[in-house]
Amino acid sequence: MTQDSRQEPADAGQRSAEPSTVDINKAWLRRLPFEDREDFDNARRGFIAEFGQSVIRRANGKVAWDFHAYRFLDSDEAPPTVNPSLWRLARLNNISGLFEVCPRIYQIRGFDLSNMNIIEGDNGLIIMDPLVSSEVARAGLELYYRHRPHKPVIAVIYTHSHVDHFGGVKGVTTEADVREGRVRIYAPDGFMEETVSENVFAGTAMNRRAQYMYGGLLPRGPRGQVDAGLGKATSIGTTTLIPPTDLIVQPIETHNLAGIEIEFQLTPGTEAPAEMNLYFPQLRALCVAENACRCQHNILTIRGALVRDPRVWSYYLGQTLARYGDRSDVLFAQHHWPTWGQQNIVEFLADQRDMYAFLNDETLRLINHGLTPMEISEHLKQLPEPLAKKWYARDYYGSVSHNVRAVYQRYMGFYDANPAHLNPLPPVESAKRYVEWMGGMQEVMKKARASFEAGEYRWVAQVVNQAVFADPDNREARELQADALEQLGYQTENTTWRNAYLTGAQELRHGVRPIGVKGGLGVPPDLVRALTPELFFGFLGIRLNAEKAAGIDMALNWEFPDLGECYAITLRNRVLTHLAGARHDRPDASMSMKKETLDRINLRQQTFEQAMDDGSMTVTGDVSRISALFGMLDSFTADFDIVTPVRER
Repeated sequence: MTQDSRQEPADAGQRSAEPSTVDINKAWLRRLPFEDREDFDNARRGFIAEFGQSVIRRANGKVAWDFHAYRFLDSDEAPPTVNPSLWRLARLNNISGLFEVCPRIYQIRGFDLSNMNIIEGDNGLIIMDPLVSSEVARAGLELYYRHRPHKPVIAVIYTHSHVDHFGGVKGVTTEADVREGRVRIYAPDGFMEETVSENVFAGTAMNRRAQYMYGGLLPRGPRGQVDAGLGKATSIGTTTLIPPTDLIVQPIETHNLAGIEIEFQLTPGTEAPAEMNLYFPQLRALCVAENACRCQHNILTIRGALVRDPRVWSYYLGQTLARYGDRSDVLFAQHHWPTWGQQNIVEFLADQRDMYAFLNDETLRLINHGLTPMEISEHLKQLPEPLAKKWYARDYYGSVSHNVRAVYQRYMGFYDANPAHLNPLPPVESAKRYVEWMGGMQEVMKKARASFEAGEYRWVAQVVNQAVFADPDNREARELQADALEQLGYQTENTTWRNAYLTGAQELRHGVRPIGVKGGLGVPPDLVRALTPELFFGFLGIRLNAEKAAGIDMALNWEFPDLGECYAITLRNRVLTHLAGARHDRPDASMSMKKETLDRINLRQQTFEQAMDDGSMTVTGDVSRISALFGMLDSFTADFDIVTPVRER
C-alpha cells in the first residue's frame, strides 16, 4: 500500500479548471451544509501537541512523512480545481498531533493514513494499530512520551489485516520483547493468512493500482493529490510485521490487559476479512476499528481486493449498536476523529449500519428488476435523504457509484447477461475498429474536441480512450484524454477517483515511471518471512509461465525439517500444484531446507545454487529439474501500463 511520492512542479502540464468545472464545483456549496462546523470542533477536541518537526525521516535520510506537504490547505475556501466537499475533508484530515480521546485513551492522528491509539494501563501501554511504517509509529510514541508518563509498552493490538494497521509495529516494540514475553500481540482470528495472501497473490497489480488510488505519484497541491479519504496519504517508511501471540477466536472475548478490561467483538468479513471491534467498559469507550468511518467506505476498493459483504457489514454494525450503543460515551476508530456523546454515537452507528444495508438491498432490488451495473450506478446517484447529507456518509473513499457495481459483482459476477458483452473484442482491436467506424482519427478528434469545449468530460474520456488505444503514440489524443480526466478529477468529491483521474492524466502526458523488479517478491521483508510454505507454493503456481511449461511434466518433493512439513510438487498440463503432507514415490528431485533458507531465497539474499553450495539446502535426484522449474517462473513489476495498452514484457 505504501507508494513513493514524486514531487513535480505544480503546473507539470496541468490545465486550470474549465468554466463548466468551476460552475459544477460552485454548485456543491448549495448542496451540502457547509455552515455545519461541528466536525472541525471535534477534530481539534482533546488536542495536546503537534509533533514539532516538519518531517519524519528514515534511517537513510529520506522522508517518511512530511507534515508541511499539505500547507496549501490552510485556506478555508476551495480552489476551482478541487471539489469543495473534498477540500473540507482534506482540511479536517490535515489536523495532526497527539489528542486525548478520554482519560487513559490517546490518539496519534495525521502521521499516516491511519490513527495509532494508545491506552494507558496500570503498569504499561497498549498500542492499537501502529500505522504503516516503523518510523512514523516511533515518532508518534515519542510525541506521546513527551507529554505523558513514560510507561513501557506491554501489548499491541492489530484490529484488522490491512497494512496501515500493523506495518509500524517495530517502531513501538521489538521481536525480542515479544519473543521473551514482555509484550503480547493480539489480533483477530485469520489475521496472518489474510495479511499475507492479500499482499502477495495479486500484490504487484494491487500496488500498481494503489498508485492511482492514493495518488502517490502525484505532486501535492490544488491541482494534484490533496487527500486519500481515510487520511492524507500512506507513509513512506519501513513496513514491518511481528506475528500475533494471541488470536481472538470467539465471537466475544474479554481480556484484562494491564488493569484495562477489553471486550473484543469479532466482525469477520466486514471491512477486512479478519477484523474486530473493542469495547472498554471501565472507560465507556468503543473502538469500531475501520468498520465505521467519517465517510462511506469501499465495498470494493478500486485498487482491487475481494468484494466485501455489505450485508454482513451492516449486521455487525447493528450488533455493535445493540451491544454497546447505550454503554458508550465516546466512539473512536482507526481513521478520522472520535464521536462523543451517547446520542451521537447511536445515531452514527445506526446511520452507518443503514448505509451498507441500503447499498446491498437496493442494488439487489434493481438487479432483480433486470438492471445492469452501469444502469444501477446511474439510477442510484446518492444515498437516501437525510443520510445523503450526513458528512460521515459522503462518497469520500467509497462511492455509491462504484459500491453498487461491487454489490452486483459479488452476486452476479462480471457478466451483465447481454450476449453482446459475453465475448467482446479486446481493447486494442476494438478501439481500432471504433475509430475506423467513426470516420478515422481526425474526425474522432474533431468531434471529441467539440465535446470537451461543451464540458462533456465523461464522454470525452470514454471516446478518446478508444483513440488512445487505437494509436498510443498519438500525442493529440493523449493530451485531450488527459485534459478530460483532469477536469473529472477536479470535479469529483471522491478522493480515490480524483487521484485515479489525475494519475491517469499525468501518465498520458509524461509516461509511466519505470520501477523495475525489486528485491524478493516485491513485498516488505517481514511479510515475505510470514509466508507459509502453503502460500509460497500457491504463489509459485501463479508465477508459472504456461507457455514455457508446455509439454513438461515434473514431480518434486520439498521438505522443511524444522517445521516437520513435506510437500509433493507436481507440474502437469502447464499447471503447478502442491499437496501438503505428501511425497511422490518416484520424484525427479527432492529438496530439503529450513524455512529461513527459503526466506533468504525469496528475499534474493541467496540463490538456490548458493544454498546448495553452503549446505543450507540439500538436493537428491536431478538438480537440473529444479533449475528448469525456476526458469519457467515470471517476475512481476508494478510499472505496467493502465491508460495505454500494456506493453509486451
